[in-house]
Amino acid sequence: MSFPVRRLFVASALSLSLLSGCTGESPVAERNPEVLRMLSWQAPTILNPHLSTGFKDWEASRVTLEPLATYDAEGQMVPLLAAEIPSLENGGVASDGTSVTWTLDPDVKWSDGTPFTAEDVVFTYNYLSNPEVGATNLGVYQAIASVEAIDETTVRVNFKRPNPAWSLPFVGASGVILPKHVFEDYSGANAREAPANLMPVGTGPYRVVEFKPGDVVVYEPNPHYRDAESLSFQRIELKGGGDATSAARAVLQTGDADFADNLQVEPQVLEQLEAGGTGKAIASFGVLGERIEFNYTDPDRANENGDRATLEFPHPFFTDETVRQAFDLAIDREAIATQLYGKAGKPLANFLFTPPQYVSPNTSYEFNLEKAAELLDEAGWIDSNNNEIRDKNGVEMQVVFQTSVTPVRQKTQEIVKQNLNAIGVGVELKSIDSSILFSGDPSSVDTLQRFYADLQMFSTGNSNPDPAIYMKTYTCDEIATPENNWSGQNFSRYCNSEYDALWDRAQTELDPEKRQALFLQMNDLLVRDSVVMPIVHRADVVGVSLQLEGVDPTPWDRATWNIAEWRKVFN
Repeated sequence: MSFPVRRLFVASALSLSLLSGCTGESPVAERNPEVLRMLSWQAPTILNPHLSTGFKDWEASRVTLEPLATYDAEGQMVPLLAAEIPSLENGGVASDGTSVTWTLDPDVKWSDGTPFTAEDVVFTYNYLSNPEVGATNLGVYQAIASVEAIDETTVRVNFKRPNPAWSLPFVGASGVILPKHVFEDYSGANAREAPANLMPVGTGPYRVVEFKPGDVVVYEPNPHYRDAESLSFQRIELKGGGDATSAARAVLQTGDADFADNLQVEPQVLEQLEAGGTGKAIASFGVLGERIEFNYTDPDRANENGDRATLEFPHPFFTDETVRQAFDLAIDREAIATQLYGKAGKPLANFLFTPPQYVSPNTSYEFNLEKAAELLDEAGWIDSNNNEIRDKNGVEMQVVFQTSVTPVRQKTQEIVKQNLNAIGVGVELKSIDSSILFSGDPSSVDTLQRFYADLQMFSTGNSNPDPAIYMKTYTCDEIATPENNWSGQNFSRYCNSEYDALWDRAQTELDPEKRQALFLQMNDLLVRDSVVMPIVHRADVVGVSLQLEGVDPTPWDRATWNIAEWRKVFN
């Protein structure tokens, strides 16, 4: 028998009665211009971003760790540890695309006073490319054949083949350099035991003096920073925990904090909080896209080692393209975007949605419960036992849908659950604390990499204007498995030789237009086959005190990328 579509009602956003009104009293925050109070309600748990998938850890790390260069909000490369940006004109970029040579700033020292040299760059590559380390961003460096120190301030990156994406390695938040003298004894299977994962030695403007994972990070000026006299703060306190709404209130309404990142809060709430008059919410549409992933492996079956969601056992229904297309049609992106994100969200059809030249004009999304139900009927999934859940060959179409704990994501889960219930899919919702879900800890079964659920939702995007590494996500080589210590970025464990062939061609295509076309084809394949469900292009929202100046978010790095330029100014 076919399954009738039940009437669907999507509730509007919850009332805002939980918010207190503005008291008119003066903010109670520290008015000392030399103290900066920051909130990261998704508390950092490790300060080595190469071992984490969480932006929370990257944000906290970028205060003290630096790459060779990064990109500003306009997409222009900015040198940090490099003396200049390599180019064809200055001879830094090889004309055949097989190498790039970086000249380093000779005046840089680590926060313990040790000189920074090309050997640190070489070591960082060797560290990341060692599979025993289990680096979460290994894919960024797999195009490299070798990294060699020409002299103390010159390093050459040699590629395995002509590489148009020479600016990916050692650039941006995923490219921070590690000190050889600190990590060389922890550059193998013992990488997660390094004390510097918690008390890093960096080249950035501030150094860590106290870190309680999941709680607080305290920084003070790095006395060896190359421009130390320009730093504004004598103490930075980054407090973790709580929730996004409380973090927003502390900056926007009560003045208890100067900065809060990743404010996943409904727009109506932010507007009421901003009326408090102590801060403002800065929203920028960058690289963040909420997406729902399918698990292509069975999260309920274990192999002989006790590992679940492995390639040995395909998922009982998500390997069927027709089923995935039905799920895709059942998601009401418009309701999620308008009710939960407002002006800070746009319904999303594409997996690759930035920069603009890579946005495919060939795709679209559709919300159609009737068509979704028809597809499931065609695939043989019907309610044979009248329990309002479809089944086939004794398997119930019951899914576990997991994500991190945030008000917006839990409400998104509820909408998705109503959508799927309407076409006869049973849904169990699971919420995991962000410090666990995004930890990258290979021993935890509740991480994105393990994916012990049927569906999972999180936000991601390409962290570099070149989308090569972002699109590598769905290649077969990136599948997270027990063999690679769950370090791959392909959490879905999708594998398609057609997709891989397109990605391989893009890695050596030096003609920009032809390369662009290849990335568009890759995106269109993902959308056409419902490999993943893009949901909302959401703005990255941070809360900034009215007294704090210099915050300049860029979509290509974390908000703290230019914290050396932040100042507190009181009238």
